[in-house]
Amino acid sequence: MTETADRTAPAYALLTDGRTVEIRSAGPGDHDQVLRLYDRMSAEYRRLRFLGTGRAGAVEAADRDCAPRRPGHCALLARHEGTVVGVAGYETGEDRGSAEIALAVADDFHRVGVGTLLVEHLVHAARAEGITAFTADALVADHAVLEVFTDLGLPVARRFSGPDVHCTIALGADADERYLDAVAERGSTADAASLRALLRPASIAVVGAGTKPESVGRAVLVNLRRAGFTGRLYAVNPHAHSIVRTPCYPSVADLPHPPELAVLAVPADAVPEVAEQCGSTGVRALVVLTSGLGARQAAALMTAVRRYGMRLVGPNCLGVANTDETARLDATFAAHRPLPGSAGVAVQSGGVGIALLSGLTRLGIGVSSFVSLGDKYDVSGNDLLQWWEGDGVTDLAVLHVESFGNPRAFSRTARRVARRMPVLTVDAGRSQAGRRAAASHTAAAATPTMTRQALFAQAGITATTTVAELLDTAALLHAQPLPSGTRVAVVSNAGGAAVLAADACAEAGLSVPELPAGLIAALAEVLPKGASVANPVDATAAVDSDALRACVELISGHGCVDAVLVALVPTALTEATGDDLLRALAPLEEPSDRPDWRRRPMAAVLLDQAESVRLLRTGGDTAVPAYADPRSAARALAHAAARSRWLRRPPGTVPALTGTDPAAARALVDAYLATYPEGGWLDPARCATLLDAYGIRQQPWAWCENEQAAVEAAARLAAPGARVALKAFWPGLLHKSDQGAVLLDLTGDDAVRAAYRDLSARFGDVMTGVLVQPMAGRGTELVAGVVQDEVFGPLVLFGLGGTATELLADHAGRLAPLTDQDVHDLIVSPRCAPLLFGYRGGPTADLESLEQLLLRLSTMACDLPELAEADINPLLARRDGAIALDARIHLLPRQAHDPYLRRLR
Repeated sequence: MTETADRTAPAYALLTDGRTVEIRSAGPGDHDQVLRLYDRMSAEYRRLRFLGTGRAGAVEAADRDCAPRRPGHCALLARHEGTVVGVAGYETGEDRGSAEIALAVADDFHRVGVGTLLVEHLVHAARAEGITAFTADALVADHAVLEVFTDLGLPVARRFSGPDVHCTIALGADADERYLDAVAERGSTADAASLRALLRPASIAVVGAGTKPESVGRAVLVNLRRAGFTGRLYAVNPHAHSIVRTPCYPSVADLPHPPELAVLAVPADAVPEVAEQCGSTGVRALVVLTSGLGARQAAALMTAVRRYGMRLVGPNCLGVANTDETARLDATFAAHRPLPGSAGVAVQSGGVGIALLSGLTRLGIGVSSFVSLGDKYDVSGNDLLQWWEGDGVTDLAVLHVESFGNPRAFSRTARRVARRMPVLTVDAGRSQAGRRAAASHTAAAATPTMTRQALFAQAGITATTTVAELLDTAALLHAQPLPSGTRVAVVSNAGGAAVLAADACAEAGLSVPELPAGLIAALAEVLPKGASVANPVDATAAVDSDALRACVELISGHGCVDAVLVALVPTALTEATGDDLLRALAPLEEPSDRPDWRRRPMAAVLLDQAESVRLLRTGGDTAVPAYADPRSAARALAHAAARSRWLRRPPGTVPALTGTDPAAARALVDAYLATYPEGGWLDPARCATLLDAYGIRQQPWAWCENEQAAVEAAARLAAPGARVALKAFWPGLLHKSDQGAVLLDLTGDDAVRAAYRDLSARFGDVMTGVLVQPMAGRGTELVAGVVQDEVFGPLVLFGLGGTATELLADHAGRLAPLTDQDVHDLIVSPRCAPLLFGYRGGPTADLESLEQLLLRLSTMACDLPELAEADINPLLARRDGAIALDARIHLLPRQAHDPYLRRLR
């Protein structure tokens, strides 16, 4: 049974106007409500829905909708504040792969997405039952229902017969990307609409505003008044008539008008009651500043939030702000109001939020909107990305999130938003990465840091390690164009500063190439005598602003580098200060005779500068980011180059695979878990069968449970005189080599017999059998695997394998499903990658075969949520393809989770 079909676990989702509805399975107890829905419909709508205006059709439909749940039948309700506003269901006939669908929506809820939302949840339930198509009969005049089918994003075929139209909706996975794009677009519209009451409220009530200066609620009220909030403002405090020149009322229920936004600064035990009052009076959004909520208080808060369809920020947060002139919202208790600007900021930590607000204000970038997410019960970074995407102001998204509620949905949103604006984050919680992989299996190697970094890399998110590094990078991305590559020219008026800058570039992964001879000659003509015109360029302490500008202009216009880093120190040889020299580096005018000319990004380093980074205005609306440390400048340039590279490449597609049998894989998994309900490690034969189902090439093998069978298998699998390997197995065995359970290079029957007896003597009855394989030829030993993260979903891991895998921990990871771009990145990311490309004259590996194997692992993990871990080690990469020599697979009882189904937490 799907999550939404389970009456005990209703889902909540947003309509296109921002209101919340509850989606849950219909049952016999809902019959009267469903019939009332039909009775309230207009006569015309009843005629279209039931092909007549009589009540018999409505009663029959209600009977069918509210019948007990059974295979092939599902009916879902949409309820708004306790009232059924929509119903949709499907029923299969003789063809169990096809189901007839019907839906109805209350007259006053048309065109806000109720029908589409219900059908999306029906699609989810139907796919879980193996249904591959919906059918529906409607009148041609029923434009509303036909529009729902058309706009779903799934293939729809229509057959007309007079006034009737028969629709067939394909639910196959081949339409997933188009469908998911349509779902995401609808979700983005609904999300943004639901946040208007939070970030553009027409009225606000501060509940718990105190009369004492140290009151948090009073601080929020003060900030709202100082910012010049443009709407109506109320305070709620039963012990005051006015606070900070704001009218005060005893309770939310006593307010003359229901506010759109309520900011709660009340004790933890009062939060649920106040939230209930807010919902019942029509409040649309809550910001809960209070910390320390217990489990029961938290549950009661969320019950009220969902019952009344409110959006919630917090609890335990700093507040929200929107600097737009039409809003002037500062509902925070921060000490200073952020500078209006273009950076959207969402943080979980209030302290980090204050640091980011201060830094962005100091840089002059400013803030468009700010949300302190706190404990993040409801509104998340994903919501804010969708708000910034359409607010018309934000051009830089800044996130600090310590946890992810739905990483795969977040990744899909971030990939889309990052194409339009930089998305920056601080990769928090990296300390767990300090534990190097202590065992040679995928789950041990896949650290939380690797998983997060895979998410960031695939989604195009610029991940920094500190708040300072984030601000350094934001300054460059805000003020300068992106570099087209990683080549940097270093220009300085001091040799030592140039060396430091060049070293910093190399450490950040940038290159400092030699300059062409023609450019060197041109630079020698414009720079003072004694200048070093290689790269780095030492312009000497005597360089003035004109010579420096001419130097940079020559380098930028040549095209041999992608960025220019200017490192300056004050000297007594010229009257110009570092700032004076940098102001001479205003954007160069495009030469009329150079259609291929492009302005290169520029960063500066002023070693005597007090601030870590600042934006130095060079004329007009342009600025050069100036850093106190060359390492900061180099890291910012490296992040900019990485973003440029991500933007240039296509988004990537998930390739279609041939030669797979997911039905056989599903049958194997179901049969194993029926026998072992708690799950476990598959024996070698089942491992091989499962890999075969996905076309993963393996070294020939035979499973043997006695000595004679092992001897016969060795003779069958290997040519006379060829060597074989015996690998012992018993349930729970993970590290065969550590246990001495692998015997190699065995030749002839006698050697195989002796090896089997040795293993049997040492391991006794615990050994259930051996795997016999011919010895493989030479190649590069790698490891490939998959681990199912409870939050992030499947992570595909790849890197150096064999016995050195746990020692060197040279692995990279990407989240499944892998696109063609992801699988390429996965192969080239580990440090051992050059071994696959013929390092120092060595043999090259069949990269296409490696890519195929990783794609097949990715597909297997996506198809089988029960696959907790799969580990292929060694994976041998050779000229003639990639081949799995050994594999371990761990199954656990788990249900499929659709991360893209629209629902609130």
